[in-house]
Amino acid sequence: MATRSLYASLLLRSVIALFACAILVALCYFFVDRPVAFWVHDRHTNEIRALYWLQYPPPILQWWAPAVLAALAVRRAWGPFRRWELALAAACVSLLIAVQFEASLKFCFGRYWPNTWTPANNPSNPSLLRDEAYGFHPFHSGAAFGSFPSGHMIRTLAIAAVVWVAYPRCRWACVAAALAVAIGLVGMNYHFVGDLVGGSFVGSIVGVYTAHACDLGHACDLGPNAYTRSDRQTG
Repeated sequence: MATRSLYASLLLRSVIALFACAILVALCYFFVDRPVAFWVHDRHTNEIRALYWLQYPPPILQWWAPAVLAALAVRRAWGPFRRWELALAAACVSLLIAVQFEASLKFCFGRYWPNTWTPANNPSNPSLLRDEAYGFHPFHSGAAFGSFPSGHMIRTLAIAAVVWVAYPRCRWACVAAALAVAIGLVGMNYHFVGDLVGGSFVGSIVGVYTAHACDLGHACDLGPNAYTRSDRQTG
């Protein structure tokens, strides 16, 4: 009954979160996204190299996630996972699941980008800044329609949400990581603010569910070598 109650609560909170996300994305679409994109463009913040490098960690973590999971599968043969190992496995699984949600949602929403990243004479990537192209075009695929939701924010929050649940004392680091990636994305005009909002909600929901599915919501922050409750029962 406790498990059923937990997931019923998670479902209710997820529905409320998605409803709030829809409202925030709509507000950003009508009142925030365009002004911010033009403001960033006029101030040439994309010339700040530090903002560019802030975008590297999320895809690098995605590339390494399968290798980490393979290593953890080998490690499991020598006994139950310690808490930090289970949290690491959960973060990798959450990341890889979230990436699949990203691909599906980008197709479903089909949003133009704030800026164009293909050569100037290439019509396949219309954008707000180059072509005054702005809007959602549901169920369109291709490079032109991949702005919403932000994949970098989905990846970041998918990992951060697992850490948030498993290690409450490290929540400041989760917030710092999310803010760093968000500032870089907006500062480089890689995404609209609304894209970041959508990506953050999606990644967080995936991460929280994964963390609880791995039993990381119990016995919070007992230390890196603590075993999970299920391990103590079966190990």
